[in-house]
Amino acid sequence: MESGIRVLLLTAAAVLLALPCTAVKAAEPQQGAGRGDGDAPQQDAPPADDNPPPRVVEPEVERRKVTVPGIHASNIEIGLHYGALSIEDFGTNPSYGAEIAYHATEDVFFRGDIGRSTAGKTSAETVANVQVLGDNGNRHFTYYDLAVGYNFLPGEAFIGRGRALVSSFYLLAGLGATEFGGDRKLTVVFGGGYKVLPANWIAVAAEVENHMFESDILGFSKLTNNIEARLVTSFFF
Repeated sequence: MESGIRVLLLTAAAVLLALPCTAVKAAEPQQGAGRGDGDAPQQDAPPADDNPPPRVVEPEVERRKVTVPGIHASNIEIGLHYGALSIEDFGTNPSYGAEIAYHATEDVFFRGDIGRSTAGKTSAETVANVQVLGDNGNRHFTYYDLAVGYNFLPGEAFIGRGRALVSSFYLLAGLGATEFGGDRKLTVVFGGGYKVLPANWIAVAAEVENHMFESDILGFSKLTNNIEARLVTSFFF
């Protein structure tokens, strides 16, 4: 009796274990089976394109070389000047001299000048034949100046239609000494000019300066203004 019950229970357990495996196999799609109406159709992969993409056309532009004249990189400028100096009470006479400048930046430079002129006669010397300065040696007007310059309004000077030159206006101010009439006087110098560079190694300028100092040559002390107009030719090194 007990043996029959055990056989029955084992048979029932075997049947229960076999049911899940059968259900899983039934849920798996059979290989090669057709799809239902709800299944989306499978798209074929596009064929490979053997032709390479077109090349981008690169424009062949011939670049034009542009040369802009400018101040030489060494920043040392040496020049000569010639002009006319109006010595107060002694007329206007030719003047000449030399200068050297150092360009610290594109806008700021330092310059030293030396120049000379010869004073004419005063009205008293001309009319009354009175000697105010004595011999000719006392008539030499010699100055030594140190000044700071500032370039402003940089631009171009056009020569015709096909050529442009670098140019700029500049201001000057400084101190110096003037030997005149057998005496040496402290001098205040200020002025300005206009410079043009025909090439990167040469410059041409027109400038005006005032050499101002106290003078007592005529027997009384007064502040004199001695204005000089000159042309400068300088070279860069």
